[in-house]
Amino acid sequence: MTYKTFEPLPKLILDKNRFRVKDCPCSKSNKDGKFAPYIGYENKGFCHACGEIFLPELKSNNNESWKNPIKRLTKANNRHEIKAASFIPVTTFKQSLKHHTENNFIKYLIALFGSEITSKLVSRYFIGTSTHWSGATVFWQIDIAGKIRTGKIMFYNVITGKRIKKPYNHTNWVHSVLNLPEFALQQCFFGEHLLQGNNMPVAIVESEKTAIIANVYLPQFIWIAAGNKTGLTDKKCKALQGRKVVLYPDSNAFELWTKKAKEHSHIACLTVSDLLERKATEDERKQGLDLADYLIKFDLKDFQNHEINK
Repeated sequence: MTYKTFEPLPKLILDKNRFRVKDCPCSKSNKDGKFAPYIGYENKGFCHACGEIFLPELKSNNNESWKNPIKRLTKANNRHEIKAASFIPVTTFKQSLKHHTENNFIKYLIALFGSEITSKLVSRYFIGTSTHWSGATVFWQIDIAGKIRTGKIMFYNVITGKRIKKPYNHTNWVHSVLNLPEFALQQCFFGEHLLQGNNMPVAIVESEKTAIIANVYLPQFIWIAAGNKTGLTDKKCKALQGRKVVLYPDSNAFELWTKKAKEHSHIACLTVSDLLERKATEDERKQGLDLADYLIKFDLKDFQNHEINK
């Protein structure tokens, strides 16, 4: 494993007055105080909403500057070392690709599309099954090089296809459940592996579920997911180099993703769909209507008879 060594960071202390900073560096408003800045900094600190640590510039031994090279830092001999990304063992990944009949989300897809289409979706996206919760799903993050970055474990209602959030939000991570020592997480897009060797235009949504469902209705795109509203990070978007990309934000993220499209315009040709902005009711906007919620209103057999502005 290769490391770069850096000069020690200045002493970083989180400011107890979180609300002195208006916005998190991830572009999320800090009205709720989830971004904790370091004392003496306005845009460096820890965001409890997106999980990012924003650090000051580090100087390497040859005085080369590096900005936020990775989230996780380790101390060794009074120096900070930057760890390379860790990956999930292939054996763990393969083990999850069994017992599909026990997977609530896969059962929901079968009810929605039938066994044949669902089987193709499971193979295309490597939808896994977890025993962390009986019937839980694993959405693997496999990068464009085929490396398994991590897997998001989620639990769905088998009838409604909605995430189970009570009595608590049923979301976890494979690397956390396995308690892998010194695991250095660097996330990628869900479905990023589909970009390899495929020049079709790309469509990005927030959730993994939405990407999978949209793939059935609108197969002219490679559908991938950012994972959440703040998931269009610089590191992830590097995989989109030179591509034509359409962003389909949830109904409460249109402005943020429009801003992100401009920020990343040097990487790819990004446009933002206003479909949900036009179609969503006020109540649906408050609930965060996503593209999957809109698409499943249509019978798949009749979908081609309906006009949809992409």
